[in-house]
Amino acid sequence: MHHIYKDYYPGNIVVPVLKDVNLNVEEGEYLAIMGPSGSGKSTLMNIIGCLDKPTKGDFKLDGLDILNLSENALADVRLKKLGFVFQNFQLLPRQTAVENVALPLIYAGVGKRERLKRAAAALDKVGLSDRINFVPNQLSGGQKQRVAIARAMVNQPKILLADEPTGALDSKSSAQVMDLFTTLNQEGVTVIMITHDSHVAGFAKRRVDIFDGEISEYKPQEVTL
Repeated sequence: MHHIYKDYYPGNIVVPVLKDVNLNVEEGEYLAIMGPSGSGKSTLMNIIGCLDKPTKGDFKLDGLDILNLSENALADVRLKKLGFVFQNFQLLPRQTAVENVALPLIYAGVGKRERLKRAAAALDKVGLSDRINFVPNQLSGGQKQRVAIARAMVNQPKILLADEPTGALDSKSSAQVMDLFTTLNQEGVTVIMITHDSHVAGFAKRRVDIFDGEISEYKPQEVTL
């Protein structure tokens, strides 16, 4: 991303949210983007995830010039290259865990038998093989998030985007989710995590800070004795 700006126009005023953001992420990185509420981090994630477009700037993802793609092409990028994990899980309440995980495969045109097979394998990978037929209200918060991670990864995307993935979890469930992210990154998945929590950000290999719409590389303070 080079010189990315994002403005909103409520009424007749201009509200700048992102201001000259420059961000390079290498394939296989584990990056945390950390900032307080209102800093612009979710807006930035929506642009990285091809859910929104900037007001101006340049953005290339895996060699594609994202800003010149049609809506159908952007949907294809989201389906094939990106997996999403949200704070509130975004699971369909009447669908079982395996059906929730299989949803992206429907859009990918995978037949029912094969998609349920792949979804079951993804749930096994996140330690939920004994919960495949449970609906969300039968699962704990940590289990719901692991279902969401399985769904994000079932299409084997190159990039996993996580927006406050531990925000609704207790400490034990948070640790399990972060361990999963570490494992996925070790397997070659690029992980980009949005968080306000410095402890959670510490699991990433690299951190950048966002404040008032501007990005800066995180530099730990040196302690002088």
